[in-house]
Amino acid sequence: MGDLPAIAGGHPVRTQYLVFGSPAIGEEEIEEVSQSMRSGWVGTGPKVKKFEEMFRAFKNCRHAVAVSSCTAALHLSLLVLEIKPGDEVITTPLTFAATANCIIHAGAKPVFADVDMMTMNINPVEVEKKISAKTKAMIPVHFAGRPCDMDALMGLGRTFDIRVIEDAAHAIESTYKGKPIGTFGDLGCFSFYVTKNITTVEGGMVVTDQDELARQIKSLALHGLTQDAWQRFSDEGFRHYQVVCAGFKYNMTDIQASIGIHQLKKVEAGAQRRKEIWEIYHQSFKDLPLILPSPSPPDQRHAYHLYTPLLDLDRLRCTRDEFLQALHKENIGAGIHYVALHLHPFYQKTFGYRVGEFPRAEFISHRIFSLPFSAKLTHQDVEDVIQAVKKILAYYRN
Repeated sequence: MGDLPAIAGGHPVRTQYLVFGSPAIGEEEIEEVSQSMRSGWVGTGPKVKKFEEMFRAFKNCRHAVAVSSCTAALHLSLLVLEIKPGDEVITTPLTFAATANCIIHAGAKPVFADVDMMTMNINPVEVEKKISAKTKAMIPVHFAGRPCDMDALMGLGRTFDIRVIEDAAHAIESTYKGKPIGTFGDLGCFSFYVTKNITTVEGGMVVTDQDELARQIKSLALHGLTQDAWQRFSDEGFRHYQVVCAGFKYNMTDIQASIGIHQLKKVEAGAQRRKEIWEIYHQSFKDLPLILPSPSPPDQRHAYHLYTPLLDLDRLRCTRDEFLQALHKENIGAGIHYVALHLHPFYQKTFGYRVGEFPRAEFISHRIFSLPFSAKLTHQDVEDVIQAVKKILAYYRN
């Protein structure tokens, strides 16, 4: 019984459930939040401004505008680039729904281009095939933290006069040929969701070197006002505001920024820990019926946001979902990043996408899973994950 997985009657490797994506929150973050609450500045205030400046310096760009989520960042980016009904925006089907939904919220049509099998990123060759007279922008997604082929994609942008918005939700630390990811396109969008490499629980950031785009995003993120709330009521004196457009409630709060300030200070330590876990997983899984994620080439920096093997289903007598259920029974949390968007009923019904249109994204989608990969993981946590994976794959192996 000891060698059997829990799903087949054996004992689980853990008694306490290992939550997927649990963040590493320290006493510094907790104290900063407490200080903010005691100060009275809990909305958009000086700590948001500090976090923006820290992130701007980290990315070596002219502007960083904090918002409520990466979804908000993407939506605002499309709006300031004047994407409108009738336009098309090319992106990958192997992404979270927010990437495509923001295109829809701007009134445009998401046009999918298939991915590269090795990198799982959008394939520039496939992007070029999808370019039409209606194409106004593209949104490359740096999947799992591995940079896209930005030379090729930016070349297409210049050749066909297409604006580029980088979905860098997974790619806070990533670089491409020495340049920070998020700073190649017109705008770069980042996520600080609870599972991301640094977190503000909910939150996002837009970076750009274009002054006017930054000004518009800052206004749109706070109702279309001309001044931030904290500037209007600060000790500098009362300031009138004007509404210059019909904006949104997409601002970040000082409570969120309080967490982000200290998370960003720890970004390199967290990145190093996740790289260590990646290498331990890689060594432990190399002889199993898995297709392991490929590392980035030497001129790129991988952010190591997700560890995403593919099941070699030809060598197993289980589906991916059955494998994940078996992991769950071992008290190991896992994720799926992602079920390709063209396989979801909404995009099929609304845009006519069908099974078989993007074969590489589909191949990945049916086999991919994400293992616990937080900097918070202990040595024992990592060993438990490895033991559970090995035990389950041994049971289901042909």
